[in-house]
Amino acid sequence: MKILLTNDDGIHAKGLATLYDAVADLGTVTVVAPEHEMSATAHSITMNHPLRAIQISRNGSPWGLAVNGTPSDAAKLALTALVTEKPDLVISGINQGINTGLAAIYSGTVSAASEGSFVGIPSMAVSLASRHHDDFTPAAKIARVLATRLFKNKDLLSRFSLLNVNVPPLPLDSMKGFRVTRQGMGGFKDAFERRQDPRGNEYFWLDGSGFQIEEDEQADDFAAKSGYITITPLRFDLTDFQMMDSVITWLSDLHPEDIK
Repeated sequence: MKILLTNDDGIHAKGLATLYDAVADLGTVTVVAPEHEMSATAHSITMNHPLRAIQISRNGSPWGLAVNGTPSDAAKLALTALVTEKPDLVISGINQGINTGLAAIYSGTVSAASEGSFVGIPSMAVSLASRHHDDFTPAAKIARVLATRLFKNKDLLSRFSLLNVNVPPLPLDSMKGFRVTRQGMGGFKDAFERRQDPRGNEYFWLDGSGFQIEEDEQADDFAAKSGYITITPLRFDLTDFQMMDSVITWLSDLHPEDIK
């Protein structure tokens, strides 16, 4: 396999290194990731200043390319300009922190993986559902198994879709199993701390420490918090097809020539 690894925690993140070690023997692995942590940047891309890719070494040997941009920048640049052969698989992660529910919309980890899906490459985002637990080995082993399964079944994954994987911060023998889930409607609690700088000017700092989950066994956030490895197929077609008929109805008598 030809595998592209990326993330949003930055090229020096432990989760990325652990993931690399787990999949390195599956084929040719290329690492292209943001130079610094770029969490919660969603699908933002850089248009108003140049991007640079700098060679990074690990254990004394060239290892990956650090991009001075967002996760989407890193993945997009890799797939468009840096990788000579189209990868068979894109894996983004392993993220430090849960990426379920509405948090997946803001996630740079998920967004980086989506860049692969946009060009027809089987892709997945992998997250460790804890901001503090730092043993990424179980999640990396799971990512390796899922990578081989995804590659073997790549024809079953529709274009523009990806797998969003969240792993509980537990030993493998304490996890309850795999569960295919829908995206929940829970997410981080929005709370801003009001502060003052040394000059007395007011500013605000987002506190993303709280997380609300949807109390539904089919929802990814509930299942992940309950000890399951969640696999959520995500598709970036945001059309609300159910609402289309309603909108057609209340627009049926409206014509441009009647607008004054």
